[in-house]
Amino acid sequence: MRALGLDVGERRIGVAVSDEMGWTASPVGTVERTGNGGEFRRIAELAQRYQADVIVVGLPVNMDGTLGPGAEKCMAFAERLRQTLNVPVELWDERLTTVTAERTLIEAGMSRRRRKQVVDRLAAAVMLQHYLDSRGKRGENHER
Repeated sequence: MRALGLDVGERRIGVAVSDEMGWTASPVGTVERTGNGGEFRRIAELAQRYQADVIVVGLPVNMDGTLGPGAEKCMAFAERLRQTLNVPVELWDERLTTVTAERTLIEAGMSRRRRKQVVDRLAAAVMLQHYLDSRGKRGENHER
């Protein structure tokens, strides 16, 4: 099972992809938000290129477990993906993924300017890896 992970932001969408076995996630890039639907075409191209079996959209859940305006926007985004693509779309709790990505980049000694360029895709990879790990812990064999 190959999964495409999306960390949806206001300006950019971080993108990660899993290996074919659905074990590990790797950052692959970002998609700029255009406001005219171009991001959905680009995501469709990426889903086709990587032969994604599922698209996982990060859901920004508040620390107390509630859903705020950001979560509502991500749910609407995921619904539009479902209507646009012929690939299952799942939502996944992305709490602290951007914080984790940012810390990792700081520890690697990356400059603030460079971090800004890569944090979205790394956050998508962290979120997707959590999703993949959870599926493995539930004993799923990742086959459809």
